[in-house]
Amino acid sequence: MASTNALSSASILRSPNRQSLTRRANHNGRVNYRQPNSRFSVKASAKEIAFDQHSRSAMQAGIDKLADAVGLTLGPRGRNVVLDEFGSPKVVNDGVTIARAIELPDPMENAGAALIREVASKTNDSAGDGTTTASVLAREIIKLGLLSVTSGANPVSLKRGIDKTVQGLVEELEKKARPVKGGDDIKAVASISAGNDELIGQMIAEAIDKVGPDGVLSIESSSSFETTVEVEEGMEIDRGYISPQFVTNPEKLIVEFENARVLITDQKISAIKDIIPLLEKTTQLRAPLLIIAEDVTGEALATLVVNKLRGILNVAAIKAPGFGERRKALLQDIAILTGAEFQASDLGLLVENTSVEQLGLARKITISKDSTTIIADAATKDELQARVAQLKKELSQTDSVYDTEKLAERIAKLSGGVAVIKVGAATETELEDRKLRIEDAKNATFAAIEEGIVPGGGTALVHLSTHVPALKDKLEDADERLGADIVQKVRILIYLHIF
Repeated sequence: MASTNALSSASILRSPNRQSLTRRANHNGRVNYRQPNSRFSVKASAKEIAFDQHSRSAMQAGIDKLADAVGLTLGPRGRNVVLDEFGSPKVVNDGVTIARAIELPDPMENAGAALIREVASKTNDSAGDGTTTASVLAREIIKLGLLSVTSGANPVSLKRGIDKTVQGLVEELEKKARPVKGGDDIKAVASISAGNDELIGQMIAEAIDKVGPDGVLSIESSSSFETTVEVEEGMEIDRGYISPQFVTNPEKLIVEFENARVLITDQKISAIKDIIPLLEKTTQLRAPLLIIAEDVTGEALATLVVNKLRGILNVAAIKAPGFGERRKALLQDIAILTGAEFQASDLGLLVENTSVEQLGLARKITISKDSTTIIADAATKDELQARVAQLKKELSQTDSVYDTEKLAERIAKLSGGVAVIKVGAATETELEDRKLRIEDAKNATFAAIEEGIVPGGGTALVHLSTHVPALKDKLEDADERLGADIVQKVRILIYLHIF
């Protein structure tokens, strides 16, 4: 019955200009959905299977082609790459953007290129920068590793030796790292990451000075030619989208909404009928909708995803942050930030009875797989100040270390705001390139604040060469020791590539 309801609900929200589905009832009373007068025959294409040297050489060719394009941007003398896209071409200096844009015609070569794309994407997800260095390192490790395997080395032992050596070098690198101190360090890190652009470095330093090292920094396009830094009411939530199908920016894998409505509840939404009235009204208002709930599952999630993919709804859903009573307090904070009425189950405020007037409003919302940033409408400033004053009073009266920590965290989230860098440029191509550079600078700076900094230009890798012999001596297997030799050679190769 659940699947029947989901299909029925999906049909309620379908676009009128789409081909309708025919419903036929069988003798069991079930409703079958199918397209009228259409029969399809799908046949999978034949698979090409390759082994040994043939497969390795084809994959290596694909790895080299992608890594060569990405590697052009490495170092202080790195060059730009022009991507031929629909409309005007895109000039970029960002490794992961280049890697994602390249698809090779040969399937085996493309499989090799996919390995480097994965390296760049994972590095971008975890660090936000350094994708070009990671791609070039991966290419050299794979190349030397394949040569060793061709010569008869055991690939499993070889990888084990590489992993053990890398782990030892990472520990040494952490010991050499020093913490970021002051605005000058922040400016230097941001400037270098942005291609030695001191103006971008100054803006990142200014933004972090305004919101603090634990603050939130957002990047958006400006309506003028100038690039400015502003602080607006907003907060970051440590919850990402429930389904990746909600993504509106496939290149960055994020959801971006402007002037969105926000539904806030501590209830679990599984029946689509509970929110159909809200969906219809927000669609009429042409406003995106963010749903923050305990969870969105079953037919409700399926129907939201289907209608989002069809272009009928502009919607996304995230799980409510926190647990227990703390969850309710955090949801109340978000409600005050957005001007929403918190639909609390213990007060008898049910989702199915929610009106549009009870929804919140956000000027901008950005959702990744791990976090959500909400920039509020300016109208909620007085309410925010009152909420912060209330939390400060609670903080002064509590004796619990745990409560003190959590209250201080909530106060920081509400009062710190969001630093918004509004990027201006003369052309669309220049704007996109500048935004990518600022994004890289932002990510590199926050990573540096969290983990520290080391000498740049590949010199940190070269300085680690003295530690490899000691790590190699700990390895007894000959092929594992060969893996340590590969790591030693790669560190020198990356330095030579930069200069």
